[in-house]
Amino acid sequence: MTAAGDAEGRAREVENLRAVYQSLQQPQAPVEARSGQAKKVAAGAAGAGLLFVLGKAKFLGLLAGVLKFKTLATMLISIGAYAIEWGWLFALGFVLLIFVHEMGHAVAMRIEGIPAGPPVFIPFVGAFVAMQGQPRDAAVEARVAMAGPVVGSLAAWAVLGAGLELEQRLLVALGHTGILLNLFNLVPVPPLDGGRIAGAFTRTYWLIGYAVGIAALLVTGSPILLLVLVVGLFMLVRRWRDPMPGYDSLPRRQRTLIALAYAALVVGLVATLSLGT
Repeated sequence: MTAAGDAEGRAREVENLRAVYQSLQQPQAPVEARSGQAKKVAAGAAGAGLLFVLGKAKFLGLLAGVLKFKTLATMLISIGAYAIEWGWLFALGFVLLIFVHEMGHAVAMRIEGIPAGPPVFIPFVGAFVAMQGQPRDAAVEARVAMAGPVVGSLAAWAVLGAGLELEQRLLVALGHTGILLNLFNLVPVPPLDGGRIAGAFTRTYWLIGYAVGIAALLVTGSPILLLVLVVGLFMLVRRWRDPMPGYDSLPRRQRTLIALAYAALVVGLVATLSLGT
């Protein structure tokens, strides 16, 4: 074989090797393309998920902000309304006492697993926390109802005690007002707290509670109590005519404990009402 033939043979071998190399490289191109597409899809999915989470968090934050704004706005309106009559300091303290009372209900609902709305204030009427679920029975409803006056009374007694200790007439007046506020709420007529507590008793006590409400109206002449009696009458008749099966069926021991707690709270409030006067 000549030198020219050898060179030509080596050239053919090089071409063959180049062809084999290229044939091995070509199938990898689609794989790399698919890999790149997969990475893009994964990145897009991750981005979409992140946007969803951020959007949901933004919505929840906005919702929480609206609820807080509703409470804060109605509190400020109530403070302004009360301040016209009693001055800013007393109005602020009075609204805070109402807030503590309502938070007692809210915490009790949370403990009992009942969804609760934000506290909403109504000037010269009070405030409320909407119960957004049905209690399991009358005992749960009574515990939720009693939680407000219990916490509210503790706050009122603390303010009264501080006023007596520091000889601050403003705090003494606030403490007495808080005591009266909780006593009023314990009048055993729905929709007041006392009426919801009395719902854990037998029907005879529902009627007795309504009679107590009428007596309180005659003594105080309160237009708010008159409105409560009108609304309470409709609620009482509806509950009497259309009872929920098993809702009012409580053991005697449970009724007794609720009654004793209710009576002890009322007695304690009445006993401390005259302190410092």
